[in-house]
Amino acid sequence: MNGKYRSQDAQLNYVETGSGLPIVFLHPTPLDHDYWRPLVHEFDSLPGGPVFRAIMPDFRGHGDSKLGAALPVGAFPRVPDAPVLTTQQLAEDVLTLLDTLHVPEAVFVGCSIGGYVMLELWRQAPYRMRALAFVCSKPQADPEPALIKRAANIGIARQSGVSALFDGMANLLIGENTRQHRPEIAAECRARMTLTPEAFIAVQAGLAARPDSTTAVETIDSPVLATAGGQDTAIDPADMEAFRVPRGAASST
Repeated sequence: MNGKYRSQDAQLNYVETGSGLPIVFLHPTPLDHDYWRPLVHEFDSLPGGPVFRAIMPDFRGHGDSKLGAALPVGAFPRVPDAPVLTTQQLAEDVLTLLDTLHVPEAVFVGCSIGGYVMLELWRQAPYRMRALAFVCSKPQADPEPALIKRAANIGIARQSGVSALFDGMANLLIGENTRQHRPEIAAECRARMTLTPEAFIAVQAGLAARPDSTTAVETIDSPVLATAGGQDTAIDPADMEAFRVPRGAASST
């Protein structure tokens, strides 16, 4: 089921399927909720029908969700005039969706920026998170080389648009083995990159401005799973080791 809801100044989109335990799936950028479709379809196709309730929002500016007109500026000093889509705003949008759907708590799965939003959700409303699964994400803030690259990408988007940037990302986001043996996945991934230049800029500035969350990770007392692909070029396994903190027998990394 597709649905719409309003969070502050923006109309946002979500897709919901199945029943039972609610699991909120938070997609990476510059993709949308459809990123999770193959995984959710696998579970929906099991004998006996769906085993959980999948809730898949489109972040602001992604998919069928609007960006909104009231984004702040100034939080990314390297590009001080850039609009900033903060992880705090994205977390507030997700909480508004949970309220709209009358979901008091859920399991959360987030990939890349989806994981960063989960960390902000933990700061804002930990009592609503039964468990957290981080996919190709990390708690550290951007290091200097990443900040330089985000500023450069914002410059490219302003001057030339996002098409060439997305062409490159479609290859970087897919592992080498998959590119060789299932090239159609890279093509499908590229086709789902529909952010406008304005949205891309706001997301890059927001990622650059996100806070360091290593201390927040140490406070998580719900079960945690942290995983990344063996050919992931964006996440250093050493960064993900920060999730490996004692938090009870039910958790794993």
